[in-house]
Amino acid sequence: MAYHWAAAGKEFLLQTRISSSDQDLFVEFLQRNGIPHLPASLVAPGESSSIDIRIGADRQPQMDNYVDGVWEVVHCTTEELASLATATHWHTVLVEGAIDELERLSSSGHLEHVMVSADFLGFRHYTPERFRETLVHIDLAFIGWPGAREDASLAEVRRFVLDARKVAVVTLGARGVLVVDGENQTETFYPTVAVPVVGSTIGCGDAFIAAFLMAHQAGASLSESVAAGQAAGAAATAWSLPLPDEAYEG
Repeated sequence: MAYHWAAAGKEFLLQTRISSSDQDLFVEFLQRNGIPHLPASLVAPGESSSIDIRIGADRQPQMDNYVDGVWEVVHCTTEELASLATATHWHTVLVEGAIDELERLSSSGHLEHVMVSADFLGFRHYTPERFRETLVHIDLAFIGWPGAREDASLAEVRRFVLDARKVAVVTLGARGVLVVDGENQTETFYPTVAVPVVGSTIGCGDAFIAAFLMAHQAGASLSESVAAGQAAGAAATAWSLPLPDEAYEG
C-alpha cells in the first residue's frame, strides 16, 4: 500500500518494523520509492516477518507458514505517537502484534481523533467473536474473505458490523465486493468484471485497499471508492510479483 500511495503522491507516513538483519534491503526499497518513514523507529531486533507464497497453475497465490518475527510484539515509539497525534486517518494491518497495539492505543485514547481502518487480511487471525471485539476500536474494516458469500461465519460478521454501525468492505476475489454499511444499515454487492490474469493476483488486495482509501479519504462515496479499488485491483493482475517490476529495480 505504501508503494501505491507514494507513487500517487499521497501524503502519509509509514509506521512499520523491519529486522536489523534485513534493514539495508528494506531501507533501500523505501528510499528508492520515496516512501516516507521514521528511520529511528523502523528497525527492531529479531527476524523479519515472513510468509511462504506459491503461485498455483490458476495464477492464484497460496500462502502459509506466516512468521510474526519483529511484529510479534510492537509498541509505538514516542515519535510515532507524536505523528499519530496530528493524523486524521490511521490504517493498520492486523497481525497479532498489531492487534494488541491497536487495542492498547484505542484504550489509552490515542485514536479518539482519527478515522481508523484495518485490514483483517484473510481472517486467519480471527473468529467472528474476536472480530466483534476488535470492531470496537475501528471505523472501517477490510476483509479478504476466504470462503463464500453465503458462509454462516460471514453472516455473523455482517450482523456485528450492522449492530456496531461500522463499515466493512468484504472482498470476495473474482466474485465481487460486499460493502456492509452499518451507518446506513445497508448491504451492497458490487460484482467484479473479470479480466485476464497475465501475472498473478498476489498484489490485488493491497492495490484495492490503497485505491479505496485514497478515494474515500478524498471524499468519494463508498460506491465510488469500491470502483477505484476494483480498477486498481484489476490492474495489479498484470504483475507477477506483489508490485510492478519498477518497484524493485535499483
